[in-house]
Amino acid sequence: MSVDRADGEAQGIIARAARLDAALEPIDWSVLPPGVERDTVTAPSGDLARITAGPVDGPRIVLVPGVTGSKEDFIRMMPLLATAGYRVESFDMAGQYESHAAGPENLHPPQRHYTLQLFVDDLLAVLATGATPAHVLGYSFAGTVVSATVVAHPELFASVTLLSAPPLSGQVLRAFKILGPLSGPVPARTEARLMMWGVRNNLHHGPRDRAVFVRARFALTRRASVEDIFWLMKHTPDLADAMRALGLPVLVVTGTGDVWPVEAHRAFAERLGADIVIIDTGHSPCESAPYQLTEAMLTHFPR
Repeated sequence: MSVDRADGEAQGIIARAARLDAALEPIDWSVLPPGVERDTVTAPSGDLARITAGPVDGPRIVLVPGVTGSKEDFIRMMPLLATAGYRVESFDMAGQYESHAAGPENLHPPQRHYTLQLFVDDLLAVLATGATPAHVLGYSFAGTVVSATVVAHPELFASVTLLSAPPLSGQVLRAFKILGPLSGPVPARTEARLMMWGVRNNLHHGPRDRAVFVRARFALTRRASVEDIFWLMKHTPDLADAMRALGLPVLVVTGTGDVWPVEAHRAFAERLGADIVIIDTGHSPCESAPYQLTEAMLTHFPR
């Protein structure tokens, strides 16, 4: 893992974290680690499934998973952050996994589609259940959700981490390493269904233990939510300048094998005035490199 502007001590910590990541054993991703508790949050779109760990009076970290993801994406990280003294939580976004019943039909007045504002309002509801300002991580599409939320309500944030988040604005699928140039004329609905098919069939060759859980998760995730999110990813707002103007600590984290090129993430971090951490892994460092990602967060953001 490379860390721009990191000192020697930080590099030593990162090297140790990399060794721990290399030694990770398979797990049952459906089983929560000891000390991790379940509850639900009542949000504008419906009830959102949440898991929480760590001391109740610890500094708060909220980890937001992305499209077709879930709170379990962070179960390797949560005990590490809890041991470091943080109160850490994650939740399934509306339409995803155990929050599959949450959706636009529950809004007042009801709506037809999942929108960026729906996800922002849901995140605000989650933040309202605990101490703020909080450290908030947005993973993949959720990076856009977190960015839109911090621009609207910066007082609720102590820091922002953008993990494998879209490093562009507008039609962000255009920069995908694979099939990106072909994404423009393809309808979002079609792209969403192709992506779900590919993930369900593990075309990215993820570990077997992870693939089993991801396949099972699709039994609940609503296809309409994925299709709407892909449409939103073709209409991503440009929030970099507004975020930089806030003066909050921002960390960009990506893998060398992310779906977007590392160079795009570097340029994005430069616009944000953010530090960047690059891990030798794919799109999901929270799953494949939890020690390195945890140390990156703890190193870059003060309590």
